[in-house]
Amino acid sequence: MPNIIRLIAGFALLGGAVALFIFGFWPWGIIAILLGIIVLVTYFFNENMLLAQWFLRKDNMPKAKKFLDRITNYETQLIKVQHGYYNLLIGLIESRTAPMQSEKYFKKSLALGMQMDHNIALAKLSLAGIAMAKRNKREATMYLAEAKKADKNKLLADQIKQMKDQMGMMDKQQQVRYR
Repeated sequence: MPNIIRLIAGFALLGGAVALFIFGFWPWGIIAILLGIIVLVTYFFNENMLLAQWFLRKDNMPKAKKFLDRITNYETQLIKVQHGYYNLLIGLIESRTAPMQSEKYFKKSLALGMQMDHNIALAKLSLAGIAMAKRNKREATMYLAEAKKADKNKLLADQIKQMKDQMGMMDKQQQVRYR
């Protein structure tokens, strides 16, 4: 459902609820207010994005991809704030099947912007992993430092430490090759 229709339907339900209160139908007015609030909330939080995030947390990639595929044109169906998160979710799903192809989605999500620091840190940590897979240590180090700076609540501290350890192992493998 397009966003403008959501807004019109939400405000129509709220207006109908006020009319129901005026005419004395309190139970129906309360139900109409709750429905109107739910419809207005879906303007800011797209239901397909919410379901995709939920299935992503449950590690059910096919269902998460199915709900993201329902969003045919994210620029018109989502508000501007959600564009970066959409690309982040697509990148996370793609990273399971084709890690090198997911790089463009992570970069696009960072370019479009995200509000939460831990999501920025997640995108940069994923880019660091891709750079390590490409054997580009300088870029991986840069993304890892940016991810550490963006992870203010230390939600990804273990993953960042593990990635640094893997980079150290990468140096040792290169030294053994050249001997």
